Amino acid sequence: MTQDLRGTVALVLAAGHGKRMKSARPKVLHEVAGRPLYAWPTHAALEAGVDAVVVVVGYGADAVRADIDARFPKGVTTALQADPRGTGDAVKRAMSEVPESAERVLILYGDCPMIRPEALSALAEAAAGGEKLTLLTARVDDPAAYGRILRDDSGKVSAIREAKDCSATEALVDEVNPGLYLIDAPFLREALEQLGTQNAQGEVLLTDVVALAAAAGGVADAAADMSELLGVNDRVDLALAQRHMRERINRAHALAGAGLLAPELTFIEADCVLEADCVIEPGVHLRGQTRVAAGARIGAGSVLTDVVVDADAVVLPYSVATESHIGPGAHVGPFAHLRPGSDLAEDAKVGNFCETKKTIVGKGSKVNHLSYVGDGLIGEGVNIGAGTIFCNYDGQRKHQTVLEDGVFIGSDSQLVAPVTVGKGAYVASGTTVTRDVPADALAVSRPRQQNKEGYASLLRARFAKKT
Repeated sequence: MTQDLRGTVALVLAAGHGKRMKSARPKVLHEVAGRPLYAWPTHAALEAGVDAVVVVVGYGADAVRADIDARFPKGVTTALQADPRGTGDAVKRAMSEVPESAERVLILYGDCPMIRPEALSALAEAAAGGEKLTLLTARVDDPAAYGRILRDDSGKVSAIREAKDCSATEALVDEVNPGLYLIDAPFLREALEQLGTQNAQGEVLLTDVVALAAAAGGVADAAADMSELLGVNDRVDLALAQRHMRERINRAHALAGAGLLAPELTFIEADCVLEADCVIEPGVHLRGQTRVAAGARIGAGSVLTDVVVDADAVVLPYSVATESHIGPGAHVGPFAHLRPGSDLAEDAKVGNFCETKKTIVGKGSKVNHLSYVGDGLIGEGVNIGAGTIFCNYDGQRKHQTVLEDGVFIGSDSQLVAPVTVGKGAYVASGTTVTRDVPADALAVSRPRQQNKEGYASLLRARFAKKT
């Protein structure tokens, strides 16, 4: 974190509808790498050291505010721009939330997720000369709809001309305005009062402040990489931003020592943590607050959301886990499903085509293939055979199944909760357990087998006559 932006309040302009997204959802709530668009510049500003952030909301204001409150418990407030009257009007609305003590205002856009804290620090360094306004500029092959940077004979920035207002000569300028400004706060308050709507859009444009700053003593500028300042206007832009952010995130993890076997096929969201020497196979999706410890291996095609994977654990291919904990040396999968509340202790195992939910699996215990265990408390050294079902729901409430240490559950058993199987007890294969089993007991509920010799031939003959 830098101290260059102390005394600064950041404004994130996020009031627009984003009609080109073709979505009822506010544009700034569409996500890139697990974060909504507005959250990226907000995080960048906070990491760069600003005192506070004001997010300007408009379309879908209640939904955006709700996300802000959940994601940023402190340091971020909102201002409302009820009508879309332009960027200058948005900033004017936000200034009501900026304290008089603020020295500078940093202005960012809520649909520009690629901005880094380092770019904001560069903006602060460029402002060291004391100019009223400092901005970032970039050169592009196709200026298209970007505002053009206009310079005077001495090379100083004199104004910004919006694309729709450019003359034929101005339209040829390839130096454009990405829209990031660091402005002296008292000057900005005065300048906003001078803005009008004499432009092709008929809106109050923040870019007009640049000419006012140039007349008031000059504008400072710093060159920036446009690839990190691109805005998201439609679904194509959103997909491009996803790709760029995936590459950035994966590169950072790989350089820090995580073993990404195919980064181009790996999707890791922004708030995930990977320790050095973990291994991530192709096609893996890590989402939310997932953490993968050193020595752990996540198999191909697995999807983990808000999961903690401890050291040396193995998640075999095509497993799905959500809000769960996989302990040291534990094994999961392949094709396993850990639903929320699953907690596997050291060296525990949940095998292929198994599902767990709100269940603790004790040290060294095994839930073998084709089993469902929900609302369970499983002790240490327990073996659960194939096809076992915890019958935890009675149509009204969920009930718990408790298996104490050393229990053996035979294949194709059903345990009807609430029920407890005592320490070291044995449940025979094919048993339906409807009441508690004492420690060291054998539970058997299947009917006695009868063998009718020669009867198979009679059955086949009877079936043949029916066909």
